[in-house]
Amino acid sequence: MVQPMEHLHCYLVGGAVRDELLGRSSPDRDWVVVGASEAQLLALDFVRVGKDFPVFLHPQTKEEYALARTERKRGQGHRGFAIDASPDVTLEQDLRRRDLTINAIAKDDTGQLIDPYNGLQDLSDRILRHVSEAFTEDPLRVFRVARFAAQLPDFKVAAETQVLMRDMAAAGELQTLSAERVWQEFAKALGATQPQRWFDVLQDCGGFVPWLEELQQGVAHRFASGSSEQRFAQLPLSIAQLERLAERLRIPKHYVQLASDRLLYGDVLSAYPWHADQAGELHHALIELQVLHDGARINRLLTLVRPDMAGPEDEALNDIRQGLRAVQLPAEHSLSGAAYGEALKQLRMTWLHRYLAR
Repeated sequence: MVQPMEHLHCYLVGGAVRDELLGRSSPDRDWVVVGASEAQLLALDFVRVGKDFPVFLHPQTKEEYALARTERKRGQGHRGFAIDASPDVTLEQDLRRRDLTINAIAKDDTGQLIDPYNGLQDLSDRILRHVSEAFTEDPLRVFRVARFAAQLPDFKVAAETQVLMRDMAAAGELQTLSAERVWQEFAKALGATQPQRWFDVLQDCGGFVPWLEELQQGVAHRFASGSSEQRFAQLPLSIAQLERLAERLRIPKHYVQLASDRLLYGDVLSAYPWHADQAGELHHALIELQVLHDGARINRLLTLVRPDMAGPEDEALNDIRQGLRAVQLPAEHSLSGAAYGEALKQLRMTWLHRYLAR
């Protein structure tokens, strides 16, 4: 007979416990189940979702529950682990495989905290410290620590953890990661409280190569408030560097487009009020930003470079959009193809020049 669900030994772990202790909201709640088997969870209608690890979704809450496990590395990179998720694995053994002490605190159903690796002290001291030498078994942890430094700006990386991170980078471990995993950490860091610290930590440990070579000189400026997409667009990159970085990390197109639009058209749009001698450059920017079709793309850019002009209510842009749309070739014209497009372009530029010269 399968034991009732309430007889499972479940512990809240990881970021949910850490954030609760720091008085922060946490988007996810992860659980560890000790002393149970996969068959028991499946019999209770848990749904397995982990391909490589024994992770399940709760039938009602849909929160993630993982069997307590140990991991032993068998090869280079973040894959190739020998997993033991037998009912004999203890909570302390499971917590030992985690990256940082502040993420290796558990809470039982009575609210009691289990802290075998002094994570509470490191929370109090504001220290990002690895749990054990097993930290080096997953090179993604270099980027995770940098991301935690950006999310928790009053925490500093322990000196001994910095040494391990430098050794991992020097040994070429970072190149074994997938582009998707690196980008996920990068995007989270850009949306953090102080994204600057992501770059500082990586620069300290030599973590820019091979994934972020275009940024290895560091990012000196402080980021304005905004989304991770907007902050990515503020990075000090050339178009060529942006294209290489985007291809290497497989960065989503909407991130790349906003960054490219800022580099190509940000200066002319931010130079408002415009003058007649800018008509050609402004016309090119407006056409490329598809302003005659809808305002979505240009508004994304304006939110970044001229937030006072973003939105459908801006009078100057609305006047220009309506004016350019109204420009047409005479009905009796006989042009077609490229000749038609060039003639229409010249008429629109003439109209824009006159509008700006008023």
